Amino acid sequence: MANRLAQESSPYLLQHAQNPVDWYPWGDEAFARARAEEKPLLLSVGYSACHWCHVMEHESFANEAIAALMNEHFVCIKVDREERPDVDAVYMAATQAMSGSGGWPMTVFLSPDGRPFFAGTYFPPHDAYGRQGFPTLLRRIATAWEGDREQLLQRAKSLTAALQRGQAVEGGKADAPADAVASAVAHWRASFDAAWGGFGGAPKFPSPGTLRTLLRHHHDSGDAWALEMGQATLRGMAQGGIRDHLAGGFARYSVDTQWLVPHFEKMLYDNAQLARCYIEAFQVTGDSVFGDVARETLDWLLARMALPQGGFASALDADSEGVEGKYYVWRDAEIRALLTPDEARAFCAFYGVSPQGNWEGQSVLHTPLPLPEVAQTLGQTRVKIEALLAAARNKLLAARREREPPGRDDKVLTAWNGLAISALAEACHIFQDDRYLKAASKTATFLQNNLVDSAGRLLRSWRDGRAGPTAFLDDYACLAEGMLALYEASGTPWHLEWALALGEEMLALFGADDGSLWAAGSDQESLYFRHREPLDGATPSPTGVAAQVLVRLGWHFARDDLRQAAEAIMAAEASHLRVHPWGCTSLLEAVQMLRQPPVELVLVGAGPTPEFDAALAAHFLPRRMLARHDFAVGDQPPFPALVGKPLVDGRPALYICRDFACREPVMDLEQVSAALPQHP
Repeated sequence: MANRLAQESSPYLLQHAQNPVDWYPWGDEAFARARAEEKPLLLSVGYSACHWCHVMEHESFANEAIAALMNEHFVCIKVDREERPDVDAVYMAATQAMSGSGGWPMTVFLSPDGRPFFAGTYFPPHDAYGRQGFPTLLRRIATAWEGDREQLLQRAKSLTAALQRGQAVEGGKADAPADAVASAVAHWRASFDAAWGGFGGAPKFPSPGTLRTLLRHHHDSGDAWALEMGQATLRGMAQGGIRDHLAGGFARYSVDTQWLVPHFEKMLYDNAQLARCYIEAFQVTGDSVFGDVARETLDWLLARMALPQGGFASALDADSEGVEGKYYVWRDAEIRALLTPDEARAFCAFYGVSPQGNWEGQSVLHTPLPLPEVAQTLGQTRVKIEALLAAARNKLLAARREREPPGRDDKVLTAWNGLAISALAEACHIFQDDRYLKAASKTATFLQNNLVDSAGRLLRSWRDGRAGPTAFLDDYACLAEGMLALYEASGTPWHLEWALALGEEMLALFGADDGSLWAAGSDQESLYFRHREPLDGATPSPTGVAAQVLVRLGWHFARDDLRQAAEAIMAAEASHLRVHPWGCTSLLEAVQMLRQPPVELVLVGAGPTPEFDAALAAHFLPRRMLARHDFAVGDQPPFPALVGKPLVDGRPALYICRDFACREPVMDLEQVSAALPQHP
């Protein structure tokens, strides 16, 4: 019999709808029952693509005996962390404080008023290997609640107070240190893996913010080692099994140091951010491999994650047929049965396939050797090997499509779609490919039509015609950033106008008295403490992205108040940049935007201007701000950045401004490079 979760729209919650657990979704009903029956709450938080969430569901939540224990002693709540990042964040803070680590599934025991008193992550169904099983834990918590409740409540009170104190900031005591970026780069250099790329040991995560900061630092300073760390990491990931070498896209992370064996789920936010990293690496280095990986990643997004009605799905599962990675790995004999002998030899040599495999007797595709070396070893020309590999990939991709695919979480999340819009808009600008612009524009229109309520309030999520809760700071910040990128790629006025509206509403809803920003809005549910998010995680810090957005909006609209709001955010969060700048790459970029005058570009034409766009795309300008208008579409909108920037004798013109001064308009393509600022 289905439980209450059958009425929800979240794919993750629906995965638990047939559990014998008497699950509640997060809401007043569960808390009212806990208060009435004086029972503790058992909060379980996860997401649809999480492998260990599936494991715990199969082992414990689908187990009749364990479910009976849960139902007898607790009021049980299941939360999709992607729909409710506020719930996830505040209880993850408690989990990390109590256990020293965090992750998903997250398991937290709460008093009836929502304060946590015990927390952990995955628990096995039986006591084993010195680790208590979930039933043992349930009985111990139930016994303690009955026999020593006051001690548990006091623990919850003390923890809550400590977490609340941790949200205080040193507002305005000092500016961010001038050497914050250099300190971060030095930290990364100390942990850099020169053999495989990346930072630290296993597991290895892509860390897009780190990579983009390294590329920018190289651009600003000429630091060759920063570029080497960024390039080596991007190459390592591109060659490793973390990348899907048949269809494109990157998995969440690698379980080893070599980027070889991934944790196989694919997330929208990872791929959107990594596409931008590879785009920027292509601009900095001119290496076509980086450009190819960027395009392949975005093409995978369009092919597999784009929804027919608009917007992008959130994730692909790690599992298929209940087995992690089954969809992606291959056996040597299977490949040889599908390909011709010549194709099989080339494919297995290039993609590291062997009879013994590299993971559980099977092979995760990767590219351990450069193609010229493979061609030489096989006694073939490079052109011949490339043709064999292309034919082999097509055959294997067709065969893979016959397998049961991983499940897709098809809810639309505003923040993650904002990241996708930014990546697609930047790709259109750099690669001059209108497919990316059309996809970004379609997504923006879908979000405006479906994720704004009747009062104009932005919403967090949408699935199957049903909108989710109101949006959080990351939704506003990432979507506003996406709309700015889309305007700078397209020149469509409403994209910029919506970015401004989002920025102004963001300050009204999330602004704190000390100048920083709260992660949840003043009109949203009050949890046991209110939190900020100055640090980057798997997604960029919403505080840092918001500050960047405000700086850019301030330029486009000549609004000093918006720039001052960004400065106040940075003053409030300066302590983080002093203590651990390597964890604050979004804040670091906002600081650089405030300290270094941006390159201000205005491009006007009477129709498309592909030649000027191509000339600009050849230059890496990480903090450029671009306004544009096509006079063939209509009169120039009254955006301050466009005022006084007409066509010149009816011809397209590029205006380049810096430090409050503009040069003569550039009309000849040959002059673009000379007119742009030069860097080391």
